[in-house]
Amino acid sequence: MAVSPLIFFISDLHLAPTTPGANALFLDFLAGHARSAGQLFILGDLFDAWPGDDVLDDPTTPLFAAIADALRKLTAAGTGVSLLHGNRDFLLGEAFARRSGGRLLPDPYILSLPSWQFVLSHGDALCTGDQDYQRFRALVRSTGWQSDFLALPLAERQAIAAGLREKSASAKREKTVELMDVDPLTTDDFLRSNGYATLIHGHTHRPARHDHVVDGIHVERWVLADWSEKRGECLCWNGERLVRQSIP
Repeated sequence: MAVSPLIFFISDLHLAPTTPGANALFLDFLAGHARSAGQLFILGDLFDAWPGDDVLDDPTTPLFAAIADALRKLTAAGTGVSLLHGNRDFLLGEAFARRSGGRLLPDPYILSLPSWQFVLSHGDALCTGDQDYQRFRALVRSTGWQSDFLALPLAERQAIAAGLREKSASAKREKTVELMDVDPLTTDDFLRSNGYATLIHGHTHRPARHDHVVDGIHVERWVLADWSEKRGECLCWNGERLVRQSIP
């Protein structure tokens, strides 16, 4: 069977037991429209929090296993699934990859196609104006912090994750939108160091297409939409151009 040339990009679904509408949208997407694509790239924050891969075996939160199993059915149907870590689910590990049938990619990731080249990222590393967040990001991405955190009981990790989400929400209320967006100079340097490839990222929840001119070269930057209880969105590469598609 021929592989579909369609490629879908999504991010920032923030799935959790408290988001039944978004969970249902995503499960319907995986069982339906996603199967028309040859590849699905999830560019971070599939989940609102990920305390560790052992949550897949936690009977009190069956959602996570259900999502992983639905992704496995999608890959079995012939659609490749690839994931980047986000700022909320950076602890997704190899056990989740095996259960879901997906592959975990480095950030950034160069996607080279016969007709075009993309660079994929969650996008939070480009928000260098928010120095408090960048310090926190460096801490929780360190091997030492992650090792210590994952050694804690699952219930304690879940409580810590909930506290961090509340702290993050409170901090956001005191920050400007511009501070939490990507930094222009950092982004231009990123585009330069990645060969002026078309950038696709999420994180900022500000879906748009931006034009950058770096060293006299025009480069596009596409920002993915976040999902809500009633609506999602995927960015589709049809072999010639990028098109936004609403879900449902």
